[in-house]
Amino acid sequence: MRRLLVVSLLAAGAAQAKPPAGSVFCAKYPTSPECVGKQPSCAYCHVAPPQRNGFGAAIEANLAPGAPRPLSDGDFSMLLPGALTAVEGLDTDGDGATNLVELQRGTLPSDASSKPLDRACQGDENPQFSVCRYDLKYAYKKVLLDFCGASPTFAQLKAFAARPSDDDRKAFLDAEIDRCTATEFWQGKNGQLWKVAHPKIRPVGSLKEGEDPGAIPLADYYDDYALFAWTQTGDRDAREILTADYFVRRQTNPTRYSKVTNLASQRVDAAHRAGNMTTAWSLTYFVMFTALPRNAASQMYRAYLGLDIAKQEGLYSVPNEPQDYDAKGVAAKECAACHATLDPLSYPWRNYNGISSEMFATRYVPNRIELGFRNEAPRITQIPERGVIFNQPVDDLRGWARVAADSDAFAISTTTDYWKLLVGHAPKPDENAEFVATWKRFKNDHQYRVQKLLHDIVKTEAYGVP
Repeated sequence: MRRLLVVSLLAAGAAQAKPPAGSVFCAKYPTSPECVGKQPSCAYCHVAPPQRNGFGAAIEANLAPGAPRPLSDGDFSMLLPGALTAVEGLDTDGDGATNLVELQRGTLPSDASSKPLDRACQGDENPQFSVCRYDLKYAYKKVLLDFCGASPTFAQLKAFAARPSDDDRKAFLDAEIDRCTATEFWQGKNGQLWKVAHPKIRPVGSLKEGEDPGAIPLADYYDDYALFAWTQTGDRDAREILTADYFVRRQTNPTRYSKVTNLASQRVDAAHRAGNMTTAWSLTYFVMFTALPRNAASQMYRAYLGLDIAKQEGLYSVPNEPQDYDAKGVAAKECAACHATLDPLSYPWRNYNGISSEMFATRYVPNRIELGFRNEAPRITQIPERGVIFNQPVDDLRGWARVAADSDAFAISTTTDYWKLLVGHAPKPDENAEFVATWKRFKNDHQYRVQKLLHDIVKTEAYGVP
């Protein structure tokens, strides 16, 4: 998944961010897969901004050639569609597909390894499965492996094949998914759900307290896994991974999760909790000793919204940003394009404390900057708590969480997590139509219930065609 609202153009070595780029692109190519709930990545035009790839260089050569740089936003928006038209017939990466075809299909016109695939299926019947179309027997084997962790026995396969109709076999598949998602393999410690959560929580054993403590026990991230597992199971709203003002207790042998108001291992008061963004582990590991927790903001943006600012994804430049309140040099031209988004994303963390000997650790501390960091930079106490996410102003981190949780980005990222777990890879261009339909159902029809999302993924051709 990719998002971008910034394209960099060069003028005598200087880069100028162009916030209209993504919206102009999507106005011209509204059916592009990169414009369904998202906007195109920097990778379309850049190796890394401001360095352009072949496609970006071709656009620049046709974008008001000879005109002084940087162009104004107005001129850029007016001229970009013509420059895109001028390069549509080219094949800038030499992969045999024109730029226009790649733009329409969602592949990269600058990467020869990213190209549309139009090969007809070459298979037919084989002794095991019906290739080239959805095969219920194949799906059944995958369901038991993916959800229960074991292949079906010969007797199970024979019994499945002997069921009276395809409708009966489909109903049995649904029942098996529900049965298996209640098992240790799915919900237990280091099970499938924990596997999905690993890159979000980023556990470090040496710093763990509680069960399985490390050498320097600072926080118990098993609490984070418990909240994740709770929100991803049953008839529960997955958005509460970002918005919950409660915690979840894990019991073992067998694994069971239960919702609780407070945990001894968690210190943020209920009025300032925002799911796994404000747990003791998140504040310990992602805030640590930092005045302006940019790392916490970028990790949550990446982990739960699928947008990696380090890859220039999800950039929504805020006017007059970055202010560089902590005097880190982020207003430099090499940094400003990303920090115009990142810093306003980070402001709502200003009162969430990580590790400090001067104040209470892993708590919400009003006037935290004034109490612990006032001497770090002349303007540091001016850091506001009010921030901006997806061009929407928010008063605090709970507001940040609400906007994030309700966004297309959250639905796309969550669907991508389980697509990768079950299908085995991120959605490919030829799977895009199924993928888009799936994440839209997850958001609009299923109201963010992961259990229903799992059933939908199993029904896709991406999952069930051998």
